[in-house]
Amino acid sequence: MTVKKRVATAKQRSTRVTKAAPAKAVENLFFSRDESWLRFNQRVLEEAEDATNPLLERVKFLAITASNLDEFVEIRVAGILQRIEDGYDLAQPLDEGGLRPQERLERLRERLKNFVEAQYQCWNERLLPAMQEERIHVLRWEQLSDEARSYALEFYEKEVDPLLTPVTIDPSHPFPRVLNKALCLALLLRNKRKGNGEARPATLGVVTVPRSLPRLVSLPGTEGNCDFILLHELIGSQAERMFRGYEVLSRSAFRVTRNSNLYLQEEESRSVLESVRAELHNRRKGDAVRLEIDGFAAEEIVERLRITFELDPWQVFRTEGPVNLSRLMNLYSETKRPELKYPPFTGQEFRLGQKAVDLFEELRGRDIMLHHPFDSYKTVEHFIEAAAEDSGVISMKQTLYRTSKDSPIFRALIEAAQNKDVTVVVELMARFDEDSNIRWARELEDAGVGVFHGIFGRKTHCKLALLVRRDPDGVVRRYAHLGTGNYNPVTARFYTDISLLTSRPEMTEAVQKVFNYLTAETEAITYAPLMVAPLTLADSLITLISREAIHAKAGRPAAIVAKMNALLDRATVEALYAASKAGVEIDLIVRGMCSLRPGVKGLSERIRVRSIVGRFLEHSRIFSFANGGKEEIYCGSADWMPRNLFERCEVLFPVIQLDLVRRLREEILAAYLRDNTKARLLQPDGEYIRAPRTGVAFNAQDYLMRIAEGTAEGMSSPPPGHSNQ
Repeated sequence: MTVKKRVATAKQRSTRVTKAAPAKAVENLFFSRDESWLRFNQRVLEEAEDATNPLLERVKFLAITASNLDEFVEIRVAGILQRIEDGYDLAQPLDEGGLRPQERLERLRERLKNFVEAQYQCWNERLLPAMQEERIHVLRWEQLSDEARSYALEFYEKEVDPLLTPVTIDPSHPFPRVLNKALCLALLLRNKRKGNGEARPATLGVVTVPRSLPRLVSLPGTEGNCDFILLHELIGSQAERMFRGYEVLSRSAFRVTRNSNLYLQEEESRSVLESVRAELHNRRKGDAVRLEIDGFAAEEIVERLRITFELDPWQVFRTEGPVNLSRLMNLYSETKRPELKYPPFTGQEFRLGQKAVDLFEELRGRDIMLHHPFDSYKTVEHFIEAAAEDSGVISMKQTLYRTSKDSPIFRALIEAAQNKDVTVVVELMARFDEDSNIRWARELEDAGVGVFHGIFGRKTHCKLALLVRRDPDGVVRRYAHLGTGNYNPVTARFYTDISLLTSRPEMTEAVQKVFNYLTAETEAITYAPLMVAPLTLADSLITLISREAIHAKAGRPAAIVAKMNALLDRATVEALYAASKAGVEIDLIVRGMCSLRPGVKGLSERIRVRSIVGRFLEHSRIFSFANGGKEEIYCGSADWMPRNLFERCEVLFPVIQLDLVRRLREEILAAYLRDNTKARLLQPDGEYIRAPRTGVAFNAQDYLMRIAEGTAEGMSSPPPGHSNQ
């Protein structure tokens, strides 16, 4: 069977499952994706409300909820609106919760409103009072002291005023093009010039707040105080200066969120790079889907803006505080109060064995597994940098989904291209990193790197690096890095991920086949021991889950422990239900969206689902199968979602070395399953509750940090589901 036929067959299998389930049965068996996502963001908000977290970390969590919500609105809500507008409502298949687009939208409206209210309640009733106790103040203009006001005015005149372009809306001055998520000020103005005695109608004025400036301006204050003023508050205080000749009747900050989905079509006349670049230009001007505006805004301003942006009333969100809460991240970074933040943590450095002279010799003797950020990411950087510098390395291949500015890995690839064959697969469609990825792709090409963009219509999401080296003994060997996270040293400090470094011939040969698929779409008879999407992964997962059911029925050890970001694929969920009914004990650690309904008698009573939201973003994917006593553990880049299984190029890889298998099972998975501090348990009704605390409080991430620092001992017992092995 060809690659394309295999992919088509996999899609048909998923579609058949979707169409076969009647609406009522779907509602009983599955949770809605979007409502599940909102519950995840609610769990992040709970961390902002949790007084046991350091105060500035709580502010940071609130900012994260706002950033998350932005993406949800500009992608998910915008996508629903787009499908309704295009007339696809009745033609669309039911979603995970058995709803059509219009029904989903109606259910989301109230949840969105309630969530925004909860965000501002957290800010006004919990964080602001706590900050005031710590002498951290976000002040209004009228609250400033003479000294602070003088400083703010000087800052305004030197740094702000030259960047402002005030506009009055009239036939000669149409409404300015407000870019996506740009903070603006709307002002209701009345011309002071005398007319013919008739009352002059109010005019609307608009000023865009410069994105290049910090949203919070630090002010001088008394010793021990940290005082700030919001940039738009400072600009608003000078409205009369900007609009001389007008009386300022009212003013308010507002922000418009636009449809940010990219709609690409394959055109022979355009490269993928040019197509993405053209669509990015359109994204900034997409249809408006949400208007956020000060809660005290005059009704006339609100209505004029609503009509201008062609929004329904439900799409207007009045805020009882700063319009853009995500910018509170600046408050976290600008407030130099380390006692109000998490203590600094540095991951454990990897050390070579006594007999190895370099990393390559170490890998010829054993695999190396790293659990970031508890293990330093510098080992991965060193792997790429050493390859770039090593004269024995003949060629390098790597995927790049997201990386960071001034990344050592990026620099190493450019340096390596001077005297080696270097191939990089750059994913241009990594959401909201498209601009930077286009720049990196061009820089790599200019340096002589062979740059490819994967297979059109499928994101390259797998995390792979492959080196070919002529070793000192004259033998040409391959060395590979396989990971669950992006090649991004910045996010590696606060995302949990797994890295595997290996020279196993069967593993590195399979990685080579994946690169051949990405650069030439060539077929391979097998990709074993890897599971590769969209080719073999979906069916392989079903096989592994079904195998556990067979073991359970035969009385052999049968258990699944699976950690991922999201679980939405219907066929996979149904396989888990079947395994549960067959007697398989299943523990799922799902950070975000989960459509599976656990704990339902006769269906999923042996399935437990937990979500952990803490200091680090849980991003690793780890899948353990008891397999009748011959345990198999896989890690990789793919969640159990249709987009990962059918629409992206993904890789799951086995961890084979026994000591690494034990570490995954007895240290890492066991810690997450024991957590009773940051874990929430999914209930059959879709709500989450805190894990019950029977005995000593246990925080998995804190424990793993102590392990890295050498101040904690390993787990004394295996996780649930493995106790009988």
